[in-house]
Amino acid sequence: MADLEALLGDLAAESADLDRMVSPLSPAQWATPTPAPGWTIAHQIGHLAWTDETATLAATDAERFAELVRAAEPRALTFVDEAAAEFAGAPDLPDRWRRGRDALAVALRAVPAGTKLPWLGPPMSAASMATARLMEIWAHGQDVADALHITRTATARLRHIAHIGVRTRDFAYVVHGRPVPNGEFRVELTAPDESVWAWGPESATQRVTGPALDFCLLVTQRRHRDDLALRTQGSAAADWLTIAQAFAGPPGAGRAAGRFA
Repeated sequence: MADLEALLGDLAAESADLDRMVSPLSPAQWATPTPAPGWTIAHQIGHLAWTDETATLAATDAERFAELVRAAEPRALTFVDEAAAEFAGAPDLPDRWRRGRDALAVALRAVPAGTKLPWLGPPMSAASMATARLMEIWAHGQDVADALHITRTATARLRHIAHIGVRTRDFAYVVHGRPVPNGEFRVELTAPDESVWAWGPESATQRVTGPALDFCLLVTQRRHRDDLALRTQGSAAADWLTIAQAFAGPPGAGRAAGRFA
């Protein structure tokens, strides 16, 4: 079983890394455009603040969460952007984000073991929710880092993101309306400490290898496949990397090739 307390520690560390990037920013810098079209740094943090508050609601009041989902259904393709814009304009955005992520940690610790929380995608455990939040914070933190021309240091926390990336292989095909390939895939990634993280049987003929950082950038769609040092063996593995998506929702647009070269 996943160690919830360890996951929450990694989630807090990932949040703190992003907080260190945005804390020194002036009001004008919060309006800096990021690689996500139409989103400033304030939109990125606003999105994270909104999602943390929504996740806390899912963990503490399933009925109210269901009401929120029903209200958003007519705006399924726009409500995430609308929420980011609303939160981006909050005068206390940084503090609201900090309060929200602390409240989420408290809420997840209180979830009874074995309970599945409702979500915008499939229901998930408290540990899965913490892992998904870490993935989102890292991904949106990459957008902030790119906007500020900051190169982040890769950490062992990438393993959580890589794990989601592997686990969501079939989901990527489903959201693209394509048949899920048969057979197992082998994914072998070089971790920041040069060790190897692996998923799938060693005998699998469909393989993906390369730096863990590059795989995480790919599955969160923060870099184009052509700009990453990932290698594939087998046509199905190569095809997967063109649609890989670790986050819930419709297919993402990703980033253009060569943009961050």
